[in-house]
Order: sequence, then C-alpha cells, then structure tokens
Amino acid sequence: MTAYGRPSSATRLRLVLLGTALLAGCAGSPHRREPTFKASHSSLSDLPAKAPSAASAGTANDVLFRAIALVGTPYHWGGNTPDSGFDCSGLVDYIYRQAADILLPHSSRAMSEMDGRKVRRMTELASGDLVFFDIGGDISHVGVYVGKGRFVHAPNSGGTVRLDDIDGPYWRDHFAFGKRLLD
Repeated sequence: MTAYGRPSSATRLRLVLLGTALLAGCAGSPHRREPTFKASHSSLSDLPAKAPSAASAGTANDVLFRAIALVGTPYHWGGNTPDSGFDCSGLVDYIYRQAADILLPHSSRAMSEMDGRKVRRMTELASGDLVFFDIGGDISHVGVYVGKGRFVHAPNSGGTVRLDDIDGPYWRDHFAFGKRLLD
C-alpha cells in the first residue's frame, strides 16, 4: 500500500493477473468440444450421389442444404429448434418440416414405422433418406443421409449436430435401414 491507501503498482499488477486468470477459467467450456466435420473415410464416397427420384430431386436438395447448415448446432435432449438445440429426432423433424413441409413424429422409433420405402442396403441410400440405427435391440437413433457415405445427425449429450461416415466402425455395426419419404 502507498501512503494514501492505494495499492502499490505491484499489488495492482497481481490483482489484474488474478482477475485475468479467473476470467480465463470461466470462459472455458465444461464439455470437450467435438469436431463437427471430419474428413470422410467412407468406402461409399466413390458411389455417385443419387436423389430419391427426378420429381423429388429439388426437395431432396433442400433437405440436404438444411441438414448441412445445422452442423455445429448444440445437442439438447428434447430439442427441436436451432435456438434450443436438437436431439436426433428433433433435428430430423425440423429439417423435414422446413425443407419438405413434412411433419414427423418426435421419436426415432415412430419415424421408423412411418410409411415410406425401406432401404436395407447402405449402397442403395439416396440423398435425403432417413437412416435408422438399432442400438440396444431397438431403433433408437435417426439421421439424414446426405450422400457419398455421409449422414447428418445429433449424436449425444454434450456434443453437436455433425456429419459422419455411415459406414464408420460404430455406425456400420448399428445401421438398421433407411426410409425414403421423398419418392
């Protein structure tokens, strides 16, 4: 302290450094950030991209652009808007409502039971198809196939909407089928 009750310059410097350290600690994220985009290693990437049908190619493109634009949006269980974040079924419902004016149920299982052409093989998927995953003996995850072996989905709490290889080690083992709603 100085004679007038003010902190010395050394004390002020210590306070500034302490404040900076505290603010830096508060600015850190409590969750490990996952990359939203990874280079594709899909064995399907050499297949030509295909639309569900010539009549629905424009709608399929709208679905793809909407899906890819949402990559990086935070995951939030029960979420169904970009502002609130998304869970997997909320993301897919939002994409289809906005791009195709199709309302979907808010559960992956109910979506998998909707009318539409079932696509059993990954090599037969078309851009815009819904893709379903069996995790634990039941359909419990859904995403949107964008082509070239990639799909957009909201995978888990603490993560973000991301683009992944459908035939990557985890997803390949849990792929159940696709569903074509745009024919």
